[in-house]
Amino acid sequence: MLKKRELHECQSLYSLMMDPAVAPYVRYACQSQEELLFLTRQLIAEEEQGTVISRTIMDETGTAIGTIDLYHIVNNTGFLATWIGAPYFGRGYSQQAKSVFLTELFLEQGIQTVFMKIRRQNVRSRKAVEKLSYVRLANDLYPQVAEAINVKHPIYDLYHVERSAFLESRAELHPAAVT
Repeated sequence: MLKKRELHECQSLYSLMMDPAVAPYVRYACQSQEELLFLTRQLIAEEEQGTVISRTIMDETGTAIGTIDLYHIVNNTGFLATWIGAPYFGRGYSQQAKSVFLTELFLEQGIQTVFMKIRRQNVRSRKAVEKLSYVRLANDLYPQVAEAINVKHPIYDLYHVERSAFLESRAELHPAAVT
């Protein structure tokens, strides 16, 4: 369902990201396909430096349908950014991608805490993340981080996933899968 980013996916990803239902919520908004190619090259280079982890989300046919990234990686923490193309909304891809990605982050990459900043007006993303048993609202738990993401105006809610909470929820669902 996830794979490392590749340049050849930029054309199909760009057409999905330009949809008005998606574009306002894409972290790395691009104005052209060439800009997305440049940005993807940059993300690939940053991943080699350990400051970002970026994956393409694929459907069951192998079609690129969105991206998921961990950015601003510092001291085994980072911020999660996910977007899915509108034709794939409501099919559970976001939850599946988060589960697979968080498994990689916590079990293979040594990440301990994942933050998510979600625009308060983005009802679709808020509802999707609040369905996940391992995600917690973190505005009060991490007030300095919440203030940092809302410098000009309070437009974001801060959520977080702790490694232990994720692995615990995973163990409850699949006891044999946790190592």
